[in-house]
Amino acid sequence: MTVIQVDGVFNVRDVGGMPTESGRIREGKLLRSGSLVAATDTGIAELHKRVAHVVDLRDGKEVAAAPSATKTIATTHLPLFLGSVASFFDNDLSLEQMYRQLLEESGERLVDAIRVIARGESTLVHCTVGKDRTGVTVALALAAVGADRDAVIADYALTASQLPEERNRKIVMFLETQHPEAKHAVALATLSPAEVMRSMLDEVDERWGSAAEYLTMNGLTAAELADLRTALVED
Repeated sequence: MTVIQVDGVFNVRDVGGMPTESGRIREGKLLRSGSLVAATDTGIAELHKRVAHVVDLRDGKEVAAAPSATKTIATTHLPLFLGSVASFFDNDLSLEQMYRQLLEESGERLVDAIRVIARGESTLVHCTVGKDRTGVTVALALAAVGADRDAVIADYALTASQLPEERNRKIVMFLETQHPEAKHAVALATLSPAEVMRSMLDEVDERWGSAAEYLTMNGLTAAELADLRTALVED
């Protein structure tokens, strides 16, 4: 995986290069990031060089409050949370609980996002921070094509180090004011512990058999799964 500098956008990287059961993940095919709201003209030009399609996992309110700075890259909007982002803080969910809820409630939407990746275009997946919704989607896509589990987990864990310190400082202050009793709020907003992703992938295996089987149970066809492998894996 390669961290990419895109002016005005944080947490951008290409997951290409990680080993798989039969080769490695292609470079330039699957990218991930935080939102594109603050992308500068230079950043937008860089995105155009690298990205043919964007998958935006934010809900309508998030998009309205922070619209993407680029209007010229084809974009698929797929709100992944069935509830609001605020509800996770209100209910003081842990990261593990949030990811379990995504798996249980948003399987068809996760499949819809992964269908876009399977088309084979250079695809950028993002949400607001590029940590949770993006992290789960990208991890499932990679796991489904046999990417090395430790590499998938390492990619997820890298996110915490890519979040701007000033952003974290402001959001921690806000959360301490708005949710003073919440035990999980700061972790929910700022952390990406390796053990959380390892636990999620282990749970997928235990409950559904594998990431590929999870996706097929939620509507991904055998042909689409084969397309995903073709799109992402090179011998």
